[in-house]
Amino acid sequence: MLEFNTRSRSRQKGFSLLEMLFATVMLLVGLVAVAQLVPATMVLNYHNRMDSAALVFAQRQLDILLDQPVNNPTYTDPQGNTYQLGNPATPNVRQGYNVLTFNNQPAMDFGGAVPPLYPTNGYGFTYQDPTDPNGTTYDVRWAVIVTGNAGSASSKRFILGVQHVGGNGYFQPITLDTMVSK
Repeated sequence: MLEFNTRSRSRQKGFSLLEMLFATVMLLVGLVAVAQLVPATMVLNYHNRMDSAALVFAQRQLDILLDQPVNNPTYTDPQGNTYQLGNPATPNVRQGYNVLTFNNQPAMDFGGAVPPLYPTNGYGFTYQDPTDPNGTTYDVRWAVIVTGNAGSASSKRFILGVQHVGGNGYFQPITLDTMVSK
């Protein structure tokens, strides 16, 4: 007769099939959770890239406005587009687009319709980046507050806003606020 040695079986070490199944399920749950982070990270990266591009574009437009002499009421760029820079004859009055206030900070009002390409009022335009393969379009608006006496400006405050138009998702508008003086 054969004898079975039960003592040697109780000392064996290893994983049971149930333990292996449980470990595999736990590993799969972890991998699926990590895999779901990849698309979310890609979307956040895209939005950050768009926000950065809009900020750089806004700063470039603000630099154009700031580079003009304080007494100039208009500026015409090399493409023949006219920028209104505020009329010194009407000091201490907001000229251009509406500006809202949130937490004591100015914010450009983008509630109205998108202005046509270089509108006649000269305080905003729609710009499509020709070098961007996605055809990114920006709604650019500004307001000017001229300080000085009637006819002669001593300083100008520019409030410039840029908003990404179209595309996938919502992009927060950017508002830059600065002042230039003689």
